Amino acid sequence: MLEHDVIIVGGGLAGCRAAVEIARTDPKLSVAVVAKTHPIRSHSVAAQGGMAATLNNVDPDDTWEAHAFDTVKGSDYLADQDAVAILTREAPDVIIDLEHMGVLFSRLPDGRIAQRAFGGHSHRRTCYAADKTGHAILHELVNNLRRYGVHIYDEWYVMQLILEDAQAKGVLMYRIRDGHLEVVRAKAVMFATGGYGRVFNTTSNDYASTGDGLAMSALAGVPLEDMEFVQFHPTGLYPVGVLISEAVRGEGAYLINSEGDRFMANYAPSRMELAPRDITSRAIAREIQAGRGIHPDGSAGGPFVYLDLRHMGREKIMSRVPFAWEECHRLLGIDAVEAPMRVRPTVHYSMGGIPVNTDGQVRSGPDGLVEGFFAAGEAACVSVHGANRLGSNSLLECVVYGRRTGAAIAQYVQKRKLPDINEQRYITEAQKQIRSLFDQKGEIRIDKLRQSLQDCMTQYCGVFRTESVMREGLAELEKLQQQYQHIYLDDKGKLWNTEIVEAWELRSLTIVAQVILTSALNRQESRGAHYREDYADRDDENFLKHTLAYYSPAGIDLQYKPVAITMFEPKERKY
Repeated sequence: MLEHDVIIVGGGLAGCRAAVEIARTDPKLSVAVVAKTHPIRSHSVAAQGGMAATLNNVDPDDTWEAHAFDTVKGSDYLADQDAVAILTREAPDVIIDLEHMGVLFSRLPDGRIAQRAFGGHSHRRTCYAADKTGHAILHELVNNLRRYGVHIYDEWYVMQLILEDAQAKGVLMYRIRDGHLEVVRAKAVMFATGGYGRVFNTTSNDYASTGDGLAMSALAGVPLEDMEFVQFHPTGLYPVGVLISEAVRGEGAYLINSEGDRFMANYAPSRMELAPRDITSRAIAREIQAGRGIHPDGSAGGPFVYLDLRHMGREKIMSRVPFAWEECHRLLGIDAVEAPMRVRPTVHYSMGGIPVNTDGQVRSGPDGLVEGFFAAGEAACVSVHGANRLGSNSLLECVVYGRRTGAAIAQYVQKRKLPDINEQRYITEAQKQIRSLFDQKGEIRIDKLRQSLQDCMTQYCGVFRTESVMREGLAELEKLQQQYQHIYLDDKGKLWNTEIVEAWELRSLTIVAQVILTSALNRQESRGAHYREDYADRDDENFLKHTLAYYSPAGIDLQYKPVAITMFEPKERKY
């Protein structure tokens, strides 16, 4: 059996930042990061636009309190305000810390870190590295893992969280290269496994974003918080769904309908293209519904709108948002200097996740905590985003709460001993599970069932939702879950068997999908990214509270917990 003081599942920003903090705090601790891809290929590397912080390099009037208010208002008042205060107060410090690690932020002419405008923010506070910010940060963090001697298990798939007697004791993992199984025991386990965008059929998320950490937690009896809040990014490149960063609008691009109008004037006149993402996504969807979308031949009534950069000029486009230009040119053959981009909303981010307190310790319910279990980043819900995340707050959350959770873990493990685990029991169960998948005489291909699941979620739990549609979706989902018993695997070998990994990922997706739909059906209001056409108003009296969903094969049990309101009283959200 392998053993470490701390095992971190997930090699993106939150996991790497936590690992660095633990190693910095106590170099004697044995810290390991396990990831199903190499850490450099984690989805954090795709984050483009930037990271918000009140450095005051561009706007001397900005304050952390203003950043906190923008974040809470953007969240439609569902964010926990104590957590938001930590996020926004610590933001400048973590930016400087990253810079000292070697992150190459874009600069002002005098050498200070540049800051740009971003949707929902009242000041220019988003620090960036052109439009490849996640890439710039993650590379330096992974370099620091090596510097501090953190052990990296890359291309291992974690099959199970070992949680016994209300204590996380370790994980069971499968080496993709050769099918070798290992149990790892640890004094603390941290999940930083990212989001679940692949539950839907059009997403900006990579193929690895299948919600494995959330599903494993749910199977171990941990509730999932606020899973109904799924963010649609307004500008997914049509038809591929690849993200065109909000940085493009931050630098001055326009959204245009088939009539040539900058239609955001009708939805958020004070912010225009820089309204929060939920509002902008619904505006684009409404324009398309009303027949003011555009066809590829330029005629009206089509499935997308234009994102027009042409007035920005070649020099600004190629220096400030080169990656967005490159993606559009590579995937669609469109030169954004000469012609507008084609965009429509795409599933982008999960506001919900594994419930944690502000030290990253996982909650067992409205009051209790799970011993030895921590989480941070997109997989977690400390609820700094509430019902809708503001752009450039996600990288910030990963780094602030990755650092904070790492510091808490470093203290937590000091006087603890390694737990006892019956290793053979877990290995035997896993071998049996793998054999049973290999022996399954099914008739359904994994990719066919996965596509049906993604189509189901997109059709029944999209930008606009109603009770009748979601009930249909749950019935459809139940049928699809039963079909999981009828999948078959062509590859029954041990070497690089990606098919068995896809089978496990599909199980994760079905669990996460069921939790999302059930939580959404029971929230009878519209708030942030959760928009109910049958309950079009926000209902603070009945639903100013967080959803906690407990999964079991028999169904999902819902509980609720209050929102922490410490600074700003909820009021109507207007832009």
